[in-house]
This record gives sequence, C-alpha cells and structure tokens, in this order.
Amino acid sequence: MKINGQMRYLWRAVDHGGEGLESFVNTTYDKAAALKFMKKLVKRHGCARSITTDGLRPYKAAMSELQIAERQEVGRWANNRSENSHLPLRRRDGRCCGSGG
Repeated sequence: MKINGQMRYLWRAVDHGGEGLESFVNTTYDKAAALKFMKKLVKRHGCARSITTDGLRPYKAAMSELQIAERQEVGRWANNRSENSHLPLRRRDGRCCGSGG
C-alpha cells in the first residue's frame, strides 16, 4: 500500500473468526520486520496452536528464530481468512476491487 506516496507493507494478524488482532505497517518486508511483528503479536495475544501464513520466506525465518516453526501452516487456500480481512480496509480506502468504492 502507498502512504504519502511511499510504498509500505501491511502486516496483519487475524483470529479464527476473521477478526483483526493486530496491524503493523513497515517499510521493509524481510525477516527483521516479520520477527518484530511476530514478537509483538505473541507478547500481546500469546502463542497460537497453529499459525497460517502464505509461503513467503520472512515468516518461516522469523518463526524459526522464535522456535515456533512447527506451528506454521501453509496451504493453497489456508490464508483466505487473512486475505478477506483486507477487504474492509480497501473499502474505506476507496479502491475496492471493482465495486467502485
């Protein structure tokens, strides 16, 4: 997403019901950013039994460092809940996919 003309990355955590737990905006999308987000999330909400992510490397690297890599679930449709949680954000932003705002 762009904020003030600069590219930023939105990290979001969603519970099993689809409610947003945490949001985090950062300029980088790497292991350090993932680690910072995961530490913040675990500190506030505790460690979940399973953590569903997409298959990107920063998640796996951060979870390995926190020693919770075995809890990561990666699947073809597994992260739909988190992807659908972005829709209200896009609607507020006014750039929703084809709905015209």
